[in-house]
Amino acid sequence: MANNKFSSNNQHQSRREYRQKQPKPLWWRIIKWCLLAALLLIVSGIGLFAYYAKDAPNISQAQLESGGSSGFYTTNGKFLLSLGSEKRIYVKDSPKLQLLKDAVVSVEDKRFYKDKLGIDPIRIVGSMLTNAQSKEIAAGGSTITQQLVKLTVFSTDASQRTLRRKAQEAWLAMRVQREYTHDEILEFYINKVYMNYGNYGIGTAANYYYGKSISKLDLAQTALLAGMPNRPTAYNPYTYPKYAKYRRNIVLNAMLDNKKITQAQYDKASKESIKKGLKHHSQKAQTKLRQIDDPYIKEAIGEVQDKGFDPYRDNLKITVNIDQKAQNKLYELANNGLVPFTNDQMQVGATVVDPSNGHIVAILGGRHLPSVQLGLDRAVQTSRSTGSSIKPVLDYGPAIQYLNWSTAKMLDDSKYYYPGTNVQLYDWDNKYDGMMTMRHALEQSRNVPAVKTLKQVGVPKAAAFAKKLGINVPKSSGLSVAIGANASSMQMAGAFSAFAAMGVYHKPQFVSKIETPDGLTRNYDSAGVQVMSKSTAYMITDMLKGVIKTGSGTSAKIAGLHQAGKTGSVKYSDQDLARYPSYASTPKDSWFVGYTQSYVMGVWTGYDNLKDGTISGIGQQSAQLLYKSMMSYLMQNKSNVDWQKPSSVIRARIAKNSNPPEVSSSGQWQLFVRGHAPGGIVDDSSNYDEDDEQADTNSSSPTTNTQQNHATSQHQKQNGSTAQSHDSQHHTNTHQNSQNNHQPENHEPNSNNSSSSGSTNDKTPSENNSGTNP
Repeated sequence: MANNKFSSNNQHQSRREYRQKQPKPLWWRIIKWCLLAALLLIVSGIGLFAYYAKDAPNISQAQLESGGSSGFYTTNGKFLLSLGSEKRIYVKDSPKLQLLKDAVVSVEDKRFYKDKLGIDPIRIVGSMLTNAQSKEIAAGGSTITQQLVKLTVFSTDASQRTLRRKAQEAWLAMRVQREYTHDEILEFYINKVYMNYGNYGIGTAANYYYGKSISKLDLAQTALLAGMPNRPTAYNPYTYPKYAKYRRNIVLNAMLDNKKITQAQYDKASKESIKKGLKHHSQKAQTKLRQIDDPYIKEAIGEVQDKGFDPYRDNLKITVNIDQKAQNKLYELANNGLVPFTNDQMQVGATVVDPSNGHIVAILGGRHLPSVQLGLDRAVQTSRSTGSSIKPVLDYGPAIQYLNWSTAKMLDDSKYYYPGTNVQLYDWDNKYDGMMTMRHALEQSRNVPAVKTLKQVGVPKAAAFAKKLGINVPKSSGLSVAIGANASSMQMAGAFSAFAAMGVYHKPQFVSKIETPDGLTRNYDSAGVQVMSKSTAYMITDMLKGVIKTGSGTSAKIAGLHQAGKTGSVKYSDQDLARYPSYASTPKDSWFVGYTQSYVMGVWTGYDNLKDGTISGIGQQSAQLLYKSMMSYLMQNKSNVDWQKPSSVIRARIAKNSNPPEVSSSGQWQLFVRGHAPGGIVDDSSNYDEDDEQADTNSSSPTTNTQQNHATSQHQKQNGSTAQSHDSQHHTNTHQNSQNNHQPENHEPNSNNSSSSGSTNDKTPSENNSGTNP
């Protein structure tokens, strides 16, 4: 009997061993590995979540209660201003807020009061499925608590929507949910959301939009405000009533689905006019500081948005590159009569840039600016032609860079027709001066040599050169773009900064640093880009010194200062003159772009509308005089440093108009790219004297040093006749203007849009003007 039992037990054991040795079915192995993978994934996820969460920033009640306004600070850390223009009305939780709370919860997070975690797994999964089906982010999974955390310590920058940040956001949401009640969390949220027009919090918005407290709003008005935080600008009832009504009705429908209102209430509220009860807002007086800084702040806001942040929601600390004293001075010069203009309607746009880093230290959006925040900024408008101020960027700079021209290169200023057309190109004095050096052509702003230079370089290659300097010129432009391209004072200041910095270009920027509440810091300063050779930059600067000393920019001369610059003016089109024939002898736009090693300043002057007037009398010198006054102020505490000739440049005295260049002890100083100077020309830098160069240049100009210095020192002390007299002295041998004794500068044939005059280099300019001026 015992043996039978033993035998039976052995058989059972053998069967178990046999089964264990047999391979498991495929389905069993799949399930096993799936379970192991899931377990590993869960453990890894928990570990990763814990790893990310440990670095989550702290969050305090003071932060939760604070508004979401971003602040602007100067580079030395001084607070400048806040975007919150309205004083925030903080509303405490009470039964009077119940309708608003029902609206917010219904549309934003209907399971809010059931949520014990601070995150909603059901909603997260649902949003993931919705987004997967739509193949884009069509739905969000954030609870109200998560949104509050996001508004308090995180940025809306798309690049920051990372797994790390989402983990930290979820962790903080769970902490907030543990430490505060649902009603407290909702109170924080209601008082933090951005509601447009500088309003933070729905309590502030109720007063702004309706002039009432929240408790006194009807259902439709409450629903509108509850829905606005989603897209406050798009759902603005003043400017986009159709979209505002659409959003309001979405909120009402959500309240109906959530059983917070009846069908009858929904029907009545959804039919109510979106304009009902809206408060009318007149233009409000700004503080003096905000009025002065408004153009700067407008551009800084745009720059922050371009970098992916929302300054209205992200509670950012934004460091801007403004020099407040310089900003104040620029505003004062344009508005307090310190610089003369033709009349009060004459406008100006100006930008001051530090060429060493691209920082925009001051900007002028116009004269007599209205009390409208973030209004028109003329400093960045690109619809006005630059006139001849573009010549160093588009014509002569590329000629030196690509063709290795010297400043002694001989150019022919003779009768010229645009290729393939009967459109004749004139110089500003309606004369042609024959053969001349490139230096003389640029200093005296002759048009024909500039156009011929661009033709030799080629518009596509020149446009590529200009693009590296921040100036956009279509490669299909006609040759008339040589004497005028569309650009802003900011772009021109940025382009000339590359000449000032020996060929290194820094893109002009308003913002140098952005800090978010969670500790993220983004710095935007860069080392710059070498966009041209040092020889090109130095040779252009050397020629542009002559523009101010004896050329077309003598009204900008500051005694003893090492500086360079270029003038530019634009002629009226034939269509303009048909309407206003009296404008014929005056410029439509007048420019000056000048620089030292410390600052570059671009100035445009003109009129917003044709009917407002024309630049006449002293107004024709306003751009130069504004530059002169501002640069004098800026350089008072700066070292007056000259540019040092690089080893890649040869300097020598060259006989006047010799072709090929011949060395002469009595000749004018000229510059050559090393390796491209004619035989026999060697570097004579040891004998170079800038005063000698000025004397040499003066020998071919009727203007004397005494006359220049007198006109320069007196321009602010005397009336408009001073600048006019100075200019007429400079051009005593030219065609005079019978009305104001001044001939405007180079005007291109197509003054409205010279950069679009054709699709090839030889295209016909669209307008045939009888003459051109500097």
